[in-house]
Amino acid sequence: MGSLEAIPYWHYNVPDKEKTAECPAFLLNLDDKDRRVVGTPDAAYTLRTWPEVCDIIASNRLDVFQRVPSQLRRYKAFSHRLARQYGSVAGFVLRERLRWHEPIRARGEPFQFPDDVKIIHNDWPYGLDARIVHLVVWTKFELEADPATGDLTDRARADVDAFMSTTFRSRVPPSQVRNIYSGSRCTNPWDIDSSQVMWFKNWRALKSIHGVEHFHVVMFDPDPEFIREITNGDIPQCDRADL
Repeated sequence: MGSLEAIPYWHYNVPDKEKTAECPAFLLNLDDKDRRVVGTPDAAYTLRTWPEVCDIIASNRLDVFQRVPSQLRRYKAFSHRLARQYGSVAGFVLRERLRWHEPIRARGEPFQFPDDVKIIHNDWPYGLDARIVHLVVWTKFELEADPATGDLTDRARADVDAFMSTTFRSRVPPSQVRNIYSGSRCTNPWDIDSSQVMWFKNWRALKSIHGVEHFHVVMFDPDPEFIREITNGDIPQCDRADL
């Protein structure tokens, strides 16, 4: 009995009419992780729950995060198109999403001036529970990192945490996450109440966009009106019908 022919990874999660004999240019040269994800049926992917998200962030296992397979495929196609049009994804983010002009200069110290910061949706968020909102905080200033470890310095972490408290935690009501998830409660290494909001900064190797400082904020089931206010009505690229 002959063996079944392996299905090319670029044939997953696409209609038959869109399948090609050759791998599309935007899916060439993927690393092993992305190739494995793209070559997985969406039906086989399990969305991360809020307790799982908290545990991943608390243990700094950020490489565990991944996108839903079909969304990763869309993201790769989108990035490939932007590289031709804008030179890079970072170029698109600067010109179209942030509307910042180079050279980027902060007006003052970290988080001193509101116009040195912009909060928008993550255009291509990870595969998470639909109630989890994933935002990105972009800054015109650098967040100081320890050159030996690549991790934020204590001062930079304190600056971010103070910003999180005034901008997010002060607006988030007491969480009901423990009730929803049968007693599970999120923990983190900074001894803060993270039951409904957490932040993290990707290691350099995990960043999809270099050159513009940013960190991530995830929130569980926040008030939609608050999200509209904090992002100025932003719509992520993944939700645009023309992409």
